[in-house]
Amino acid sequence: MNRHNSVDSILKIKYTLDALFGQGVSKYLPKDATITYSKNTGRIKHVHQNDHLLCTLRTDGGLAITPYFAQILLKSKKFRENCLEIDDESKAFVQEGSSVFCKHVTWCGKNILIGSDVSVLHGGKVIAVGKAVLSTRMIKSFKKGVAIKIRDSLKSANSGV
Repeated sequence: MNRHNSVDSILKIKYTLDALFGQGVSKYLPKDATITYSKNTGRIKHVHQNDHLLCTLRTDGGLAITPYFAQILLKSKKFRENCLEIDDESKAFVQEGSSVFCKHVTWCGKNILIGSDVSVLHGGKVIAVGKAVLSTRMIKSFKKGVAIKIRDSLKSANSGV
């Protein structure tokens, strides 16, 4: 089963990052990233950097990125267009894993689509990642309702990011 070419796997991750978040975002993938594979299928399962999980490959071909990895990718202007910023009032709730509501969004990137992975920012730092329930245009025009369902958050303000 272990006939993986890690160069091809890294390329696949890079192409996926560029496809999901914008051309050129992949150059922020850490050079020392390592890949783990599924024992059963031989497919790429996780991407790590040292002790940090960067992302998990979904069965649909998408990537589930962690807040840690989102913070690294934030160096890319293009990646920022897949993020949104929230107000002080909702920060504590979102960090605990609560959904982001439209009325608490203070800024919204233009690439958010329904079902896409979104990084939630507060003060320019990633505090959570989740799945968009609404698109950019809808988030900007609605005053109530859930915008992002949180999948992973920092849980506490000092979890190493």
